[in-house]
Amino acid sequence: RRVSRRPRDRAPRYMSHAVSARFAPGSRLTRDADPSKRRVASTRMRTQHRPNNLGRIAIGPRAIAADKSNAPEISPEFACPSLVEAHGLKPQQSPFAAGSLAGKFAAGLGQKFVTNEDCVLLNALRYEVLECTVPTPDPTDAMVDGTDDWAHDGVCEVGGEWRGKWAMRAGPRESVYFEPGKVKAAIVTCGGLCPGLNDVIRQLVITLEEYGVNDIKGIRYGFRGFFEQEGELRQPIKLTSDLVETIHLEGGSILGSSRGGSDTSDIVDAIAEMQLDFLFVIGGNGSHAGALAIDNMCRERNMPTAVIGIPKTIDNDILLLDRTFGFQTAVDEAIKAIRSAAIEARSAFNGVGLVRVMGRQSGFIAMHAALASGEVDVCLIPEIDTTLEGEGGVLAHVRRVLTRKEHCVMLVAEGAGQEILGKMGETDASGNPVLQNFAKFLQKEMKEKLADISPDIKYIDPTYMVRACPTNGSDAVYCSLLGQNAVHAAFAGLSGVTVGMCNGHYVYLPIPPIISRAREVDPNGRMWERLKLAIRQPVFSASNK
Repeated sequence: RRVSRRPRDRAPRYMSHAVSARFAPGSRLTRDADPSKRRVASTRMRTQHRPNNLGRIAIGPRAIAADKSNAPEISPEFACPSLVEAHGLKPQQSPFAAGSLAGKFAAGLGQKFVTNEDCVLLNALRYEVLECTVPTPDPTDAMVDGTDDWAHDGVCEVGGEWRGKWAMRAGPRESVYFEPGKVKAAIVTCGGLCPGLNDVIRQLVITLEEYGVNDIKGIRYGFRGFFEQEGELRQPIKLTSDLVETIHLEGGSILGSSRGGSDTSDIVDAIAEMQLDFLFVIGGNGSHAGALAIDNMCRERNMPTAVIGIPKTIDNDILLLDRTFGFQTAVDEAIKAIRSAAIEARSAFNGVGLVRVMGRQSGFIAMHAALASGEVDVCLIPEIDTTLEGEGGVLAHVRRVLTRKEHCVMLVAEGAGQEILGKMGETDASGNPVLQNFAKFLQKEMKEKLADISPDIKYIDPTYMVRACPTNGSDAVYCSLLGQNAVHAAFAGLSGVTVGMCNGHYVYLPIPPIISRAREVDPNGRMWERLKLAIRQPVFSASNK
């Protein structure tokens, strides 16, 4: 008698983000569980085959349970400051809720609301929950390096309790704490230019208007625009959706930008004079430090002004975030320069294409562009040793590459090699050290030290072209969602916070943890190792061959 067996279902051993088509009946996480009680935005899943062919069950943090006693809580260091209690702000129904008096959306968006208790697991993908054995740091390129306490709390011993760090989930709340028709809002862009500034401004204005805000100002030329308003060109701009409709098609910022000029007292005086309820600060680490100082002084003066940051840095050097807006566009533009340099190099005997890209303290643009282009032979970033001399130095490696293939493409981040040139001791208006041009120095050194093989060096510096271009599709989407979530944060009564993507989900974070230092490439991390493997780059040292 022939017996047929139905093959067992096969599935990946692990899943992330708690998504599954089928769950075991009676388990704590089922498809018909109350969605409002599923507060975990990201976790790990293990497939487990059973005789009755039940589906997947959840492991890891006990927070997946519908039981509130097992729900996760936002980690204390990531608790977001609020204006609600300090100023006695009263909740009112969101204009997006069904049945709202605003009546703009008859069906409402109730199924899309989140609460302040909803949270996102920051480091779910860093460590395997059940198979880790020793609680030693092993940071990857996806998060901060091993010097931060929150980078290691996902490590556990087998059988031990799994500890994760949780942040507040971003999104619209069903209750808001400001009356939209009376809100006065302002937007300011600070620091250097970056692809996506106009995209964020546009989405901030559109979302504010959708809430019902009519008084939206654009502050000109950074923080100094608060107190340098003499002349027509220095006056704040009245922003409307009609004005910003097509600005995302252009690079730069329609508001202008500048470094420095952040006299906190004068800025807060101007905020009080304009009676601002919301201030949106688009900028990097320095600008966020300024936003935090503004928020603190507003609290000291008992001013209920919500100060919300939107992280902008082309170098992708802000802690905890998956990425910052403009970074992927910068990588795309850097690749164009790399490919031009590669064509020049291949078209000459012993041709060298030398490209300088942005990366003051962090080499993320250089690392990602080198890996994506497939053309780079040498990649130098601020985080690694750039020894030039000796058999294990950069110059000897360039000689070997030219001997092997008769051309070489080099990619140098602007902050690389500063330990060789020495610090100039000067700073710009934002307090950043003024860097020397190591790529130009390297060009001179190659001409002198490799003179016997006559390298034909073509130098390309696309840095300002990269800053001024419009966003690619990925960054355009990211900018739009950052703008939306920043407005939701303000209406939720939060202040002194920033918005970004962590572990694939949008979150609100207090400003202090993200500005404690710059995020850097880990030279011992997996991503840098992958790049070295891809381009055959050794660890540079004077003694190593």
